[in-house]
Amino acid sequence: MRVPVEWLGEYVSLPTDVTGEHVAAQLVRVGLEEEGIFGSEVTGPLVVGRVLELVKEPQKNGKVINWCQVDVGDANGTGEPQGIICGAHNFEVDDLVAVILPGGVLPGNFQIGARKTYGHISAGMICSAKELGLGQEHDGIIVLTQHLGPQATDLTPGSDLRSTLGLDREVVEVNVTPDRGYCFSMRGIAREYGHATSADYTDPAKLSVDAADKGGFAVELNDDAPINGVQGCDRYLARIVRGLDLTRSTPAWMATRLTEAGMRPISLAVDVTNYVMLALGQPLHAFDLNSLRGPIVVRRATPGEKLRTLDDVDRALGAEDLLITDGADNSILALAGVMGGASSEVSPTTTDVLIEAAHFDQRSVARSARRHKLSTEASKRFERGVDPDVTAAAAQLAINLLVEFGGGTVDPEITDVDHRLAREPFDFTLSQASALVGVDYADTKVIKILEAVGCEVNGDGPVVSVLPASWRPDLTDGPTLVEEVARIDGYDNIPSLVPAAPGGRGLTASQRARRTVANTLAAAGLVEVLTYPFVGESVLNDLGLAKDDERRNMVQLANPLSEESPWMRTELLQTLPETLRRNIARGSRDVAIFEMDTITQARIGAQAPVPGVGERPSDEVLRQIHAAVPAQPWHVAMAAAGDLDRAGWWGEGRAAEANDAASWVRLVAEALNVEITARMTERAPWHPGRCVEFVTLDGKTVGWAGELHPKVVQRLGLPERSVAAEVDLQVLLDQGLSISQASPISTHPVAMSDVALVVHRAVPHAHVEESLRQGAGDDLESIALFDVYRGEHVADNEQSLAFRLIFRASDRTLRTEEVNAARDGAVKQAAADHGAIQR
Repeated sequence: MRVPVEWLGEYVSLPTDVTGEHVAAQLVRVGLEEEGIFGSEVTGPLVVGRVLELVKEPQKNGKVINWCQVDVGDANGTGEPQGIICGAHNFEVDDLVAVILPGGVLPGNFQIGARKTYGHISAGMICSAKELGLGQEHDGIIVLTQHLGPQATDLTPGSDLRSTLGLDREVVEVNVTPDRGYCFSMRGIAREYGHATSADYTDPAKLSVDAADKGGFAVELNDDAPINGVQGCDRYLARIVRGLDLTRSTPAWMATRLTEAGMRPISLAVDVTNYVMLALGQPLHAFDLNSLRGPIVVRRATPGEKLRTLDDVDRALGAEDLLITDGADNSILALAGVMGGASSEVSPTTTDVLIEAAHFDQRSVARSARRHKLSTEASKRFERGVDPDVTAAAAQLAINLLVEFGGGTVDPEITDVDHRLAREPFDFTLSQASALVGVDYADTKVIKILEAVGCEVNGDGPVVSVLPASWRPDLTDGPTLVEEVARIDGYDNIPSLVPAAPGGRGLTASQRARRTVANTLAAAGLVEVLTYPFVGESVLNDLGLAKDDERRNMVQLANPLSEESPWMRTELLQTLPETLRRNIARGSRDVAIFEMDTITQARIGAQAPVPGVGERPSDEVLRQIHAAVPAQPWHVAMAAAGDLDRAGWWGEGRAAEANDAASWVRLVAEALNVEITARMTERAPWHPGRCVEFVTLDGKTVGWAGELHPKVVQRLGLPERSVAAEVDLQVLLDQGLSISQASPISTHPVAMSDVALVVHRAVPHAHVEESLRQGAGDDLESIALFDVYRGEHVADNEQSLAFRLIFRASDRTLRTEEVNAARDGAVKQAAADHGAIQR
């Protein structure tokens, strides 16, 4: 919102030496963020000139120029007439004009100097309104007696024009947040400045308004499909002005204010409605009365209807669009609260107009504006909330201005269809302000602030009844009132104290565990990355997932960032390899990365209801919504390519292998104190025979690790032999965070026994290890594979696996016979399960 400082001073008392910087600083105090401070771009000598002589000189190109001698007083330093070339023809000898002399600069950094043109030295420029940034008129220069009227009688040649034309005025631009739509008006900004400085405020909406009667142009409110039960229009006021002369120009002061506020002056009727909108915040619309035949009907659109709006675009209307229509033939006049239609547009030949001042539902206007991609000045205000009590005053101000500057007479009949619901007060505990903000506010101060922002406060106890102002639809409960108390009292009065954290409310156990995992992997040399969780079908195909793979059951986004990636990933390895590829493509030959984040698992057949926003959903509806929310467990994935141990003067490097990916999984499990085992498996996107599955001791799958399939690597654009792993971190967290019973430490010595077993090469060592555990009994403390032999004295299809078994009892020292028996039992179990033969 652009706020002309001079206009602001009409509604609130400003210091005599006020600056835009001062105004901006005061508005910031009450929460209106400054966007910028603007002044005129005209610099240098801009003075009054009197035309002494005007010679018309035809040129070879058919153009006629005026060679003028202009009296600029002593402004040129000599007192001699100034010779200036001018191409405009709307002025005569003895007229007063605006002259910028050499050294001046016009908007757009257009520098003025003395230069030879059309055979003369032109020393300056006689300016038009557009050249000075005062409007769009460029057909002729400014004749000051016409532009300023009686104000021009005291002007003398050579006197400064900057202040006279308002070019010394400043404009402050502020950012209006969606909850404070009332600040999209000079009325609201002036009120906020008054709050910040305690300056006297005059409400421009408090003017003499003609009393409504039952006559006037007929209006019907027929919204048969309200959004969430809220009528699209609950108040519609219509006033008629006849006999207008809309060929008259907009007064200069109004055009200047509109221009300063960022709006382009167009015509008298349009400029008046825009001026009232900027002043009071109530959008208006002017209809050509002669184009209306029947009653105005406010209704919803029906399928197939179209409207040509004022921007000459034919728009297909939707069922939620609220329309202003002509009841006689059901023709559409406007898209309510957004933009008018071309069929009823006011033109220079219009003599009779109907002024519309209405109150439209915020959601209805907002949805129509977004559906048609029409963000207009009217829609910006309606969708943020317009004061429904200012409707009559806005219409009155508009017709007053039209009559004053366009002539004509006002019909005495007034149409005011008012279906507004009464605003209801709510209870507010005065001590809530101190409790939420942390500042000791006295009850009297809280009441005073609430009344200052327009609330009606009734009661004198700790709980009062509060009715918010009509222009504050955002004040709906206690916390919103508390925010107003803190804002008006001053955010700078709130102490900057860090609250003490209550005991036991630091990081959760799950958060600490995830940090431990991240630190463990970082210490192992991996770099943490973060990828977008969106994938497309091409990625799933590149990873080699079968058509019936459960990982293809994904949650589809209703409004994806990219049409090529409309789904939420079900594994981190669906997005992590792209980061690996990008880093390698940019010159990093050796890369090891990991990502820890959630995945999304779709609930097949689950459907969440969509409740309205007018009231709290029932417990059953909330239960259905929660039941339909997809599971989002934590995963951690790792990927690497190139060398893990780099080559150098110290020796050869070592490339990343499948065992490295497996070791990272073991590191994660060890960091969370969860015991896992590995077994050979096949799973996309890993290489068959070079992929292991990790499970907990109770059989829950933890994750997979190994070397990526050669075809997957090729499709993904990764180096050969790239490795990866993915772990369901939620499984480890569930087990690692459970309370475990500590076991007493045995002080008795251990007994070690090594066994070497010959098995078929297809038998995984993890399976043999599991059989040894089962057969060794309760005194087995640990088991470890320490050698794998394939070669002489062993058949080509066999391998020798050497295990070290460590036994210890908690209550005694084991005898040799007991250790041997346990070892033999382990070997016997391995022989039964896998045909193992002890060497």
